[in-house]
Amino acid sequence: MRGDAPGLLLAALGVAAALGIHALVPAVPELTAAVVLGMLVAHLPGLRPVVRGIARPGLSTAGKRLMRLGIVLLGLKLSLDDVLGLGWATVAMVLAVVAATFAGTLWLGRRLGLPGDQPLLVATGYSICGASAIGAVSQAAGSEEEDVAASVALVTLCGTLAIAVLPLLQHPLGLGESEFGRWVGASVHDVGQVVATAQTGGAGALREAVLVKLMRVVLLAPLVAGVAVAVRRNMRAARVAALAEVSVGASVGAPVGASAAGGAGQEGAAGAASGEKSDAKPSEKSVKTGSRPPIVPLFVAGFLAMIVLRTTGVLPERALDLAADAQGLLLAAALFGLGSAVHLPTMARTGGRIALLGLGSWVVVAGVSYVGVLVTT
Repeated sequence: MRGDAPGLLLAALGVAAALGIHALVPAVPELTAAVVLGMLVAHLPGLRPVVRGIARPGLSTAGKRLMRLGIVLLGLKLSLDDVLGLGWATVAMVLAVVAATFAGTLWLGRRLGLPGDQPLLVATGYSICGASAIGAVSQAAGSEEEDVAASVALVTLCGTLAIAVLPLLQHPLGLGESEFGRWVGASVHDVGQVVATAQTGGAGALREAVLVKLMRVVLLAPLVAGVAVAVRRNMRAARVAALAEVSVGASVGAPVGASAAGGAGQEGAAGAASGEKSDAKPSEKSVKTGSRPPIVPLFVAGFLAMIVLRTTGVLPERALDLAADAQGLLLAAALFGLGSAVHLPTMARTGGRIALLGLGSWVVVAGVSYVGVLVTT
């Protein structure tokens, strides 16, 4: 904690500033402000050395561990009774929207050639619950911090634009109060952005939007488990391929161990001399050490436990309110930390492609959810 203290203190100041911006301009969600402020401090000449130096460990801790705690507390916003009260038709619609958005975004991101885990993370953010889902899946996949930061920035930006764009489309699309709420809940990314967008349609729209949105959040746990299973399978396949390569080398009498060690040493020396960062992802590094991510990470188990706890009804409203406040602060600190990891020159090199992915995914989730609302109401 001593090494994390400067970064955590900077994150706390960022959260305070984000709350102040939200108080002055209520249309700007505090989570959006936190991401933008994190990006800003990372590029200010006076603060850049601090962010990249002494504050980096604490900011990374905020982006990872505080994100996990925020996701656990997010479960207290969910009640199985509320979700089941939506009806099976709405549940099926939400499942279809999530599946179509995830698959379509993942396919488009790979076709566009986006680096690393960005296609997976953007697909997760659009289909489930924005930055919270990106944080959860990145933990299971062992994603690079740069990929996480770029994906959070894109999803947050597009979710913020939805606050201004979707209310303008309510009447041209012929949506009543309830239909508009369901459309917002099925198509907008973050819970806070859903609330900010749906409240323009009235109390009924807000209620429907939150219920549909929370149904999407429930799908976070199976998605994270699926990603963990895929990572474990890929790691197992990589180990089998490595063993097969060693066997082939041994069968032809090649000094595999010596050549491998020599090659590794030469590559390491070349990398050190050039100062380039290794392209290996954490998941690939874990293949070498033999470690595998759990199918259900501990924070996802905590998320599910909080849903069950909320469903029992034993917690008073005051406790739920305090948990909601704590969750908002934790996620704001985490998003500030992730925003500080955004490197704009790097993003600029894929700016056109990632913007195209954001636009394409936005069209998919809005279009599929609109059709789903029309079919189910």
